[in-house]
Amino acid sequence: MMETPRLKISVGSQVFQANLQASESTTALLKQLPFTLSMVELNGNEKYAELKQALPTQAELVGKIQSGDLLLYGNNVLVLFYESFSTPYRYTRIGKVTDTAGLAKALGAGNCQVKFELNP
Repeated sequence: MMETPRLKISVGSQVFQANLQASESTTALLKQLPFTLSMVELNGNEKYAELKQALPTQAELVGKIQSGDLLLYGNNVLVLFYESFSTPYRYTRIGKVTDTAGLAKALGAGNCQVKFELNP
C-alpha cells in the first residue's frame, strides 16, 4: 500500500503538518504544490482561498467540522478550519492538521498568507 504524503502548512514562522486523504482530489492538489495562498477570514472559524485550477470532487455531507480540517468547497475553494462546529454544507475531504495547538492563533483574526508544500 502506498503511503499517503503529508502536507506542510506554514503560517508565518509557524509550521503545521497535515495527514492527507487518499483521493483523486488530493492527488490533483498535490500536482499543484507548492503554493502560497492569500486566505480570507470567514465566520471566525475558517480561512479560505480559490485555487488556480479546479479539482475533482467527492463532496459529502460532513456534519461536524473539526479544527484542523482541510476541505474543498465546490471544486476550487480550499478551506482550512480552525474551530470545530456543525455544518449543513458538503465538502470534499483533503486532509487534517495533526496537531492544531496554536493553529487559530497562527492564522490570526484577519486574512493571511498560508504556504502549502509537500513534506519531504
